[in-house]
Amino acid sequence: MDNPVTHRELEQFKELMESENDRLKEENDRQNHRINNLEESIKEISNLTAATQKLADNMENMLKVQEQQSNRLAQIENRDGEKWRKAMAYIGTAILGAVLAIVFAKIGL
Repeated sequence: MDNPVTHRELEQFKELMESENDRLKEENDRQNHRINNLEESIKEISNLTAATQKLADNMENMLKVQEQQSNRLAQIENRDGEKWRKAMAYIGTAILGAVLAIVFAKIGL
């Protein structure tokens, strides 16, 4: 051993290592805090994604129901229109038959 380590050098090295260990511990704590924040953000994003998907599914179902209701409404509107047209056709036929009956009675047929 050509250069023995003095007690003072050993204490200085010990202090240096302790300060370096403290610095590394603080850095680890900061990194752990950042990781925890990122994990929370990821959870929130996952929840938001799930909620968005659920909303999209609900809107798709609402669109299907709205299309069904629109088709039913069109059928109801057409049914009333068809009844009206049939009634008008019967009334028109009756009036035409009455007019032809009068005309034929005048002619003498």
